[in-house]
Amino acid sequence: MHKSQAGALAAVAALDEPTRRRLYEHVARCPEPVSRDDVASALGVPRATVVFHLDRLVEERLLEVEYERRSGRTGPGAGRPAKLYRRSDRQVSVSVPERHYELAGELLASAIEEADETGGPAREILGRRARDHGAGLAAGVPDVVVTLEEHGFEPRVEGDGVLLGNCPFQRLARTHPRLVCEMSLGLVQGMLDGAGEGRLRACLDPQPGFCCVRLAPA
Repeated sequence: MHKSQAGALAAVAALDEPTRRRLYEHVARCPEPVSRDDVASALGVPRATVVFHLDRLVEERLLEVEYERRSGRTGPGAGRPAKLYRRSDRQVSVSVPERHYELAGELLASAIEEADETGGPAREILGRRARDHGAGLAAGVPDVVVTLEEHGFEPRVEGDGVLLGNCPFQRLARTHPRLVCEMSLGLVQGMLDGAGEGRLRACLDPQPGFCCVRLAPA
């Protein structure tokens, strides 16, 4: 499991504690940032417990902090600003095995928009956009296997080639195999290009239990 996936799992695990989850849900539903005292009073939870859990949620980037003087006064004698909490913009999603349907949606939507604007073939545009995106992901990375691992393909080096043990777009690939496999092929080939890996090439080779793309000697 790579770093970003592990971080997402830690954030989800942080919400498994019942009191912490109650605090998070309360803050998330409040239209304005709230203080520790606000939360303690609203939920009937001891302030020390509230402080501990809110700060843990900040560590996991599920909440954000801002400071405000609620007295309305400024300058000397105005007192310390109150520490206020609000829900962060972070979105957390964890799937095992790893899936990346949001990326597929972005690539498909951008290809359709470009095809609509230019009249070009949407399938070819999708392949190009997937390849460009893959190249950006692997740019400057010395080992393309690292990039493949970070983006859910579960690469397995076998002999001179690499099998990809997981399809990040599995459900889409089941219902739209040709389109999604061509998109995956472009994405993986782009990773090879971005990493400057000339010893391998991406090719379609559907096998049960694996991604439809594999890496073979160039």
